[in-house]
Amino acid sequence: MAEHSESPIESVMEKISEKIHAHDSSSSSDSDSESNKKPDSPSSVKAKIFRLFGREKPVHKVFGGGKPADVLLWRNKKISAGVLGFATAIWVLFELIEYNLLSLVCHILILSLAVLFLWSNAHTFIHKTPPRIPQVHLPEEPFLQVASALTYEINRGFAVLRSIASGKDLKKFLIVIAALWILSIVGSWCNFLTLFYTTFVFLHTVPVLYEKYEDKIDPFAEKAAIEMKKQYAVFDAKVLSKIPVGALKAKRV
Repeated sequence: MAEHSESPIESVMEKISEKIHAHDSSSSSDSDSESNKKPDSPSSVKAKIFRLFGREKPVHKVFGGGKPADVLLWRNKKISAGVLGFATAIWVLFELIEYNLLSLVCHILILSLAVLFLWSNAHTFIHKTPPRIPQVHLPEEPFLQVASALTYEINRGFAVLRSIASGKDLKKFLIVIAALWILSIVGSWCNFLTLFYTTFVFLHTVPVLYEKYEDKIDPFAEKAAIEMKKQYAVFDAKVLSKIPVGALKAKRV
């Protein structure tokens, strides 16, 4: 009798526990689905955002992510300001004051040697220890790395120019010709030092401003890219498509 009296209670308790477990499983599944949806929505939206030059990495990674990138993006304001100030001083000396590089090096060496020579011989009179002149020894490894990197970049540039000159990509050929033509015009306006300093200042100002306002710049860049593609399509239809490039390639083959 006791077993028959306890069975309805046990069945009721089992039904209650099943309902609780079912509710927990449904809520957990809903929470899992919501958690799965949450990271997808911003990433999908972020993936659709147009980035300048089609970049997929942050600006810091585009510049290599090391100390040069930290200097260009003003991660350490003192170092970046010091580098820019040193470049400005060099430009003022050689461009505005028209100081000669060889004269500057000779004057610095004369002043350094004179100070060290006088200090070395006058230390007995001024009762100070003679200066410890360090032994300067330049390591070979950094210069070899720089030479290797320059050689690689120059060879890659020659390979790109060779592929462009072969006539395989007319669009790339026209872009390079236009860039060289613009560079020649800019070079006629100023000398190499001013052009180098302008490029240096450009690299120290434009990337950090773009990183700060990239969410506002990229939409305008997207509109400009769409308009340029439209204009290029019109130019291609009216001019480039009429150039007999295919006939020339057929003759070569």
